[in-house]
Amino acid sequence: MRLFETRPGDDGLPGGERALAVLALVTGTLMAVVDTTMINLALPTIAADLDVSASRSVWITNVFQVVCAAFLLVFAGLSELLTRRRLYLFGLATFVIAALGAALSRNLETLLMFRALQGLGAAATLSIGPSLYRAIFPSRLLGSALGLSALVVAGGYAAGPTLSGVILSFADWPWLFALNVPLGVCSLWLASRALPRETPRQGSFDILGALLSMLMLASFFLAMDAVGHAAPVWQSAGWAVMAVIAGGLFIARQRRAPYPLLPLSVFAEKRFTLAVSASGLAFIGQGLAFVALSFFYQEQMGFSPLETAWLFTPWPLAIMVVGPLAGRLADRVNPSVLSSTGLVLLIIGLMALALVDESTGVAGSLWRTALCGVGFGLFQPPNNREMMGSLPPERSANVSGVMSTTRTVGQSLGVALVGATLALGAAVQVTLWLGAATTLLALLASLSRVSLARRALVARRASSGGQ
Repeated sequence: MRLFETRPGDDGLPGGERALAVLALVTGTLMAVVDTTMINLALPTIAADLDVSASRSVWITNVFQVVCAAFLLVFAGLSELLTRRRLYLFGLATFVIAALGAALSRNLETLLMFRALQGLGAAATLSIGPSLYRAIFPSRLLGSALGLSALVVAGGYAAGPTLSGVILSFADWPWLFALNVPLGVCSLWLASRALPRETPRQGSFDILGALLSMLMLASFFLAMDAVGHAAPVWQSAGWAVMAVIAGGLFIARQRRAPYPLLPLSVFAEKRFTLAVSASGLAFIGQGLAFVALSFFYQEQMGFSPLETAWLFTPWPLAIMVVGPLAGRLADRVNPSVLSSTGLVLLIIGLMALALVDESTGVAGSLWRTALCGVGFGLFQPPNNREMMGSLPPERSANVSGVMSTTRTVGQSLGVALVGATLALGAAVQVTLWLGAATTLLALLASLSRVSLARRALVARRASSGGQ
């Protein structure tokens, strides 16, 4: 297989060692992604069993997401001191122990405590996952590797709801968490044997920057959650103000810190900054679509939650098919052209979904959803290659943290925008038009770096002897 071939001059791991390392990353990522989508579908069942209200049960998901979002940049920076291998092992171990605790929980408070611990473990693995792909694979295969990563994430999103429905049809909800234990143990064993060893960076850790980062991201997520659930204005505004203040202090700290958590110099590279902008805006569009369609299918078309999950399936399935191909192409042609083409397809798909009504039918909805998936699959791996490849390897951990944070912030903002739009009395279709508009902004950002990416591709070919 091309991903595991070794050529003279390759950086990264030898071909034979890549397979085990990738398997460790795949299982770890799948656990974190599947867990989120799987538990969402099970919330009504868990709430009924624990005898708690639906509004309180939402925190089973929220506390995981808040903790995960808050620690993404922190762990990305900490990986330079601990090494990515040690941090990944810590994240896996924490996630598995917390999953076992969640499976044994018999009241909401205990379950929330272990869900927070799961979020901590997930943050440790997800924050450095993309950078580990760069350490494992040679530079000539970076796009293909990130395409594989996109396949894994999309596969997790596709499998989560279905797996949850199947398990709950014959077993109690604790098995949703217990399933992670044997998978996590296998992933730990693989990671301990296969992940590359590194030399830790010498120097101090930006503790103040880490605290400000946690406050900034947690406050932002809570503000978006409050907007999405139509909370009182003072509540969402309070969290938003705190996020802005913490963000301003965080930026000021990064300019002065001797070892900043996130070196602001990385944003001086235009290819990186434009790729980050395109990614965040595209994830806003995807987040908008996922939540808006969930409301539309269930409240206006009368589908059940499980049927709604099936209607979403073409989106991640299309990413699974197109993502690896797009990643492979990104190693050979201009990644920005591929990303821009994908965004055009995503815009067309979102506009087509905005025109769906009760008379459209299931087939009409499915091809529109699949078109969005094809567009996003064509966009994401090449765009991630631009982010990761535009900066030197020693900045891989920082890039990985920014990638994960951008995805989380974009999706959260998309969900919040749906809630705010619906709270104003607008139709669900309005939010899909809004998603198309944010994706159009992503397209503009992507198009503006085409010439920069072309020059970088020419330079890469020259340095690799045309391979």
